[in-house]
Amino acid sequence: MSLFKDMLRSGETLFRDTVVLDYDFQPKILQFRENEQMRFAAAIRPLLQEHNGRHLFVYGAPGVGKTTACRHVLRELEEETDQVIPLYVNCWKENTTFKVLAKICEDLGYKFIQNKKTSELLGLIKQKLNKIGVVFVFDEIDKLEEMDFLYSILEEIYRKSIILITNYRDNYAEFDERIRSRLGPEFVYFRPYNEAEIAGIMKQRRDYAFVDNCWDEEALKEIAEKCAETKDVRVGLYLMREAGSIAEERSSRKITAVHVAEAVRKVDDFHIKPKEGLDEELKGILNLVRDNSGKKIGEIFAAYAETGGELSYKSFQRRITKLREAKFINAEKSVSGEGNSTILYYDADKKLSEF
Repeated sequence: MSLFKDMLRSGETLFRDTVVLDYDFQPKILQFRENEQMRFAAAIRPLLQEHNGRHLFVYGAPGVGKTTACRHVLRELEEETDQVIPLYVNCWKENTTFKVLAKICEDLGYKFIQNKKTSELLGLIKQKLNKIGVVFVFDEIDKLEEMDFLYSILEEIYRKSIILITNYRDNYAEFDERIRSRLGPEFVYFRPYNEAEIAGIMKQRRDYAFVDNCWDEEALKEIAEKCAETKDVRVGLYLMREAGSIAEERSSRKITAVHVAEAVRKVDDFHIKPKEGLDEELKGILNLVRDNSGKKIGEIFAAYAETGGELSYKSFQRRITKLREAKFINAEKSVSGEGNSTILYYDADKKLSEF
C-alpha cells in the first residue's frame, strides 16, 4: 500500500482552465437553452433579410443563463454575417443615457467622446448604424436610472432588434408608456434549471476546467444538489472552484465530498453577500425591511419617506431589487381584493447550508 500515491507532487494541479468556472464563460455548446436561443434567433432573423427585427423582453431569476444564452447567439451572429452589428451593454455599469450611448460609441470605434453632449453621441450612432442592421442587448435593464436613450433608439435607428434582460417581468410595467407602445416586445421567460440539467452543466464545466478523473462522483452530485436548492448555477461554479482549491491545498489528487463540505462552510462564513459590502443607503433600506418584515413594499416605502428618505418610489424599488438579488430579502406576490401587491421579508443571514 502506498501512502503517497494520491498526493499531488510539486507543480501538479487539479485545474486545467479556471476561466471555465467564471459564470460569463461561453462554452462552445450551451446546454438546455436551445428553445430560448431559437427565440433570440427568430427575433434577429428579419435583420438578415434587410427588414426590421423584433424586440424581446427576457426575464428569469439570477443564475439561469439569460445573459449566457444571449451572448452565445450574438457570438454566432458575428461569425455568420457582418451585415448586422451586435451591441451589448450592461446597465449595472452604464446606468444613464449618457453612459449607455458613450459605451455604444466606444464599441463602434469612436474615440474622444467623453466631452460630447448626449445629442452628439446619438448623432454618431445614427451615422453608423442607420446604414446597417443592429441588435441592441441591454442587460440588467432594471438598474437604469432613466431610459431616454431607449426612446431615442426606437425612434431614430432604422433596422434594429432590441433585447432587454432583467430578473422580473414586473419591471416592464415601470417603463414609460411612450416606450412600451413603441417597443411591443415578445416576452421570453427563462425557467430555473432542474436538478438533472444542473448536473449536466456541472459535468460539462468539470470536463473543461479540471484534469481527468480528479472528481469523486458523490462530491459533484453534492454540488449539483446544493446548486439546485439555491436555483443559481453560479453557486455551483463557485463551489467547484473552492472545492478544487481546498483539495489542492491538501495536496489531494481527488476532490471529495469532504472538500465540498468545507467549501460550503467557507461560503457560509462570509455569507453569499456580506452586509458590509452594502453602501449606507442600501443598509438603511435593509434595516427598514428588517423592522417591517412581512409588510407590503408600499408600506415600507411610506416608512422610508417618513424617515426623510429622498428616493422616488421607482428608485426605491430598484434598491429593493438589488437587495433581493443579493439574497438579503425575499419577496412574495400577494393577490387580494385590493389588487396585486409585493410582500417583503428580511433574510439577511441565509447561508448555503440552510437551503
